[in-house]
Amino acid sequence: MNESADENVKYSIDGQVFVLEIHRPQKKNALLPGMYAALAAGLRQANEDASVNVTLIRGVDDCFTSGNDVSSFLASNTPTTERPSVAFMNALNESKKPIVAAISGLAIGIGTTLLFHCDLIYASENCFLQLPFSRLGLCPEAGSSYLLPKQIGHVRAAELMLLGDRFSASKAKEYGIINEVLPQNQYLEFAMNKAQELAAFPSDSVQTSKALLKRGQQDTVSDTIDVELQEFARLLETPDAQAIVEAFLNKKKSA
Repeated sequence: MNESADENVKYSIDGQVFVLEIHRPQKKNALLPGMYAALAAGLRQANEDASVNVTLIRGVDDCFTSGNDVSSFLASNTPTTERPSVAFMNALNESKKPIVAAISGLAIGIGTTLLFHCDLIYASENCFLQLPFSRLGLCPEAGSSYLLPKQIGHVRAAELMLLGDRFSASKAKEYGIINEVLPQNQYLEFAMNKAQELAAFPSDSVQTSKALLKRGQQDTVSDTIDVELQEFARLLETPDAQAIVEAFLNKKKSA
């Protein structure tokens, strides 16, 4: 197994399960460019390793991820469409092996949209999710504008995406976004047990079944990611988004 190139993302293997751990607890696991690159590399490594049948993604210290590290994101001169986050989105979309997510605490922005690429999702009862893009003057990403309404219907998707309110793990389960909600001290073990159970099945059968479930979807999601990124880049330059960004930075300076 190759080591992660970023100290804030940890790789490990438990049996036939490749574990990706987001490990930046001092910043609520907010994602930096190098972390996105390491997550993408980990997904691809798991996909190519014949000894791995399942990938499990989790956060450390009972927090999944609070989303993009905003200061780092704004400081980057790299065009939006060329950032490491795009490689991560594409790696999720292209993964042939099942992805299990164990989420707790915060799952904000990409912390929610990445879940739409996962196959099994288990949350702690204290987990809150959010798609805050409209509130920030931006638009959805990671193919979520296609995947979420396909998964839960237009009306519910519009509620979560356009209003952008935080919602509980219980609501996420009710809406069909996650599989189970568990006590805080049980969710991670439960998710790992499910990953191990899945990893023990014939890998060809499992991967074929996943491919059939997602048949015809990969190209559409890839195209959606591209369109979303173009719109995201455009919106980022609008007066509304710029004002929200400035307010955020001023609030951070005064904190």
